[in-house]
Amino acid sequence: MLALVQRVRQARVETSGQTIAQIGVGLLCLVCAERGDQEQQAKRLLDKMLKLRIFPDQAGKMNRSLQDLDGQGSAGDLLIVSQFTLAADTSGGNRPSFTNAAPSEQGRQLYEYFVEQARLAHPVVQTGQFGADMQVYLVNDGPVTMSLRQVS
Repeated sequence: MLALVQRVRQARVETSGQTIAQIGVGLLCLVCAERGDQEQQAKRLLDKMLKLRIFPDQAGKMNRSLQDLDGQGSAGDLLIVSQFTLAADTSGGNRPSFTNAAPSEQGRQLYEYFVEQARLAHPVVQTGQFGADMQVYLVNDGPVTMSLRQVS
């Protein structure tokens, strides 16, 4: 599984002109299931993301995770959005190939599992809508953006 994680001051997702999810300080996580991914990759990716130390401590160093924020009375929010285009292969020319992305139904199942596990592990979880045409708005904090990949 792949993820693009962004530390944000705020983020929201719209579809058909309606806001369907909105968060304050926290992480915007764009996730993508690849062919052959299983629930274990989704769980490991989530665990890594929740423990990723990319929030500043009192000295201003990136030393706190989203979960650390929760433990200090200022719970960070989590917005999870499916994005199969993270699996794009651009090595063969100028038109991306998406053959590395999981088939739609498998991608949906892994995305839903990822969200379900996130909701069990973290108090504030919002989501986009799988397969929808979405507009994602964010204020990147830092900016801090990292790509994560979880393989077996």
